[in-house]
Amino acid sequence: MANALCANLTLLFTELPLPARIAAAKQAGFSGVEIQFPYTVPAAELKAALDAADLPLVLINLPAGDLLDGGAGLACVPDCQSEFDAALAEALAYAEVAKPQRINVLPGRFVANVEESTALDCLAANVRKTAEAFAPLGIGVVCEAINPFDLPGFAVSTPQALRALLEQVNHPNAKAQLDLYHMARQGFELPEAIAELAGLIGHVQFADYPGRAQPGSGKLDFAEVRAALSAAGYQGWLSAEYRPHGDLAASLAWLADWPRD
Repeated sequence: MANALCANLTLLFTELPLPARIAAAKQAGFSGVEIQFPYTVPAAELKAALDAADLPLVLINLPAGDLLDGGAGLACVPDCQSEFDAALAEALAYAEVAKPQRINVLPGRFVANVEESTALDCLAANVRKTAEAFAPLGIGVVCEAINPFDLPGFAVSTPQALRALLEQVNHPNAKAQLDLYHMARQGFELPEAIAELAGLIGHVQFADYPGRAQPGSGKLDFAEVRAALSAAGYQGWLSAEYRPHGDLAASLAWLADWPRD
């Protein structure tokens, strides 16, 4: 499945209702789809659209509370444990129907009244709990590092911090979600970031940098990235999670030249 391409439907094909984006992704040439937070669409409705397009649901996020509204989220806040447990239950029920291959646990932000070490212990426990809960369903769990410029105060930003978290979690069903844009945004050399997480990568997302738009709009060398991922032993999905610059159809031109196995 090396070089298998997945479309992030939260950022792509947004002129369409969410279920209709699945067929649009298939028509554009993607082999799978991911959705950040699909929960406003009934799981059975989403699964029907996936089946009609014959596409897998590669990844969804665990509900993250107020994170996208500027809050701390749930996963690293001890006072939000009951809310995290409710989010885990909601994701489990949704996943039993929609059948995603991966669930992403967003670390969230540090809060002022909690020591960072305590917050990270809470996060590790919650990632481990999620990994244990989804293992019987055959669904992998991932956790990602996000740059602190776009999300100030984010609890896990660097590949080193993400590796340390996963070593603390110490569960075979917990892996890294590597977002290449978030690494480039912080000035990391992508081959080095990939090598840091070698053996732990469970999912990869990409956008060009600067700008977080389609490949070819910035300066990233995606051939170099694919070579580094191969050297690190990663054979999984590559998900296009970018905000199109200009016309959507024009922003998909890179697909024609992307190597396929």
